Amino acid sequence: MDDEELVVLVDSNGHDLLNADGTVRTMPKMEAHRKGVGHRAISVFIFNHASELLLQKRALDKYHSPAKWTNTCCTHCRPDEILLDTATRRLGKEMGLGCELREIFTFSYHADVGNGLIENEFDHVFVGFSDENPTTIDPTEISGWKWISMTSLEENLIRDPETYTYWLRYCFAEVLDNIKRYV
Repeated sequence: MDDEELVVLVDSNGHDLLNADGTVRTMPKMEAHRKGVGHRAISVFIFNHASELLLQKRALDKYHSPAKWTNTCCTHCRPDEILLDTATRRLGKEMGLGCELREIFTFSYHADVGNGLIENEFDHVFVGFSDENPTTIDPTEISGWKWISMTSLEENLIRDPETYTYWLRYCFAEVLDNIKRYV
């Protein structure tokens, strides 16, 4: 099976679960989502120098949370992949962008995301800064993108929360608190 279809299983503290032989435990992505098994994830937030966040609108045919607005990009780690490499790879694939990224915090959440799927993720949040617009978006992942001010996003999350992914709503306040150190 291709590594991209696997997720790395973790405990509630974000530590890798290991097989008896010491290798990292994995599970097919869709199985993990059907069973709600804890796994590692990456979320990337790209800000411009006007302190706006680059959002993506998930593709209409995504396996969960279709057509919802979310952070710049997100993904699952491949087994034995360095977290920063995962974040960098995915930013390039989904948005055609490259910039310096920094991990600023982690969080975990458990949520029913529809279609009989459950997210149970230990998520590593990376931020970066770029004034570039996406060059080549991946249409299998993204149906649109926009820059948005933090004030507007904060108001939208209150006024119309169902337009946004669960994980963005869940971690936004912490992103806002942490990003103040970098802008």
